[in-house]
Amino acid sequence: MTDHTDAAARAAILARLAQSREELRIVFEPPPNPPDADGGTRHTGFPRSRTIQMLMSGRGLGTLGALAAGLIAARPALALRLLRMLPATAIGRMLLLRAFAALRAKQP
Repeated sequence: MTDHTDAAARAAILARLAQSREELRIVFEPPPNPPDADGGTRHTGFPRSRTIQMLMSGRGLGTLGALAAGLIAARPALALRLLRMLPATAIGRMLLLRAFAALRAKQP
């Protein structure tokens, strides 16, 4: 009798564990978004802006890096002014200032 009740209790615990695992799987791996009427998919998560979504993607980060490198190469003073407006950390700001100083020292 005890083996039967232990087995039943174990089965109930395993069933609840499987249910909670499935709930966690749903939370951490949401299903893909259904397509819109125009055939595109609607993004409902963070970030909502299409511009920020593009910038956060792999292609967007490369584009943003190329844009930043071009700005630094073309107009270093403007890049420094923009850097002062950004909430950059002190270490990042220090490293960028050292890089600018090294670039200026190499120019004749």
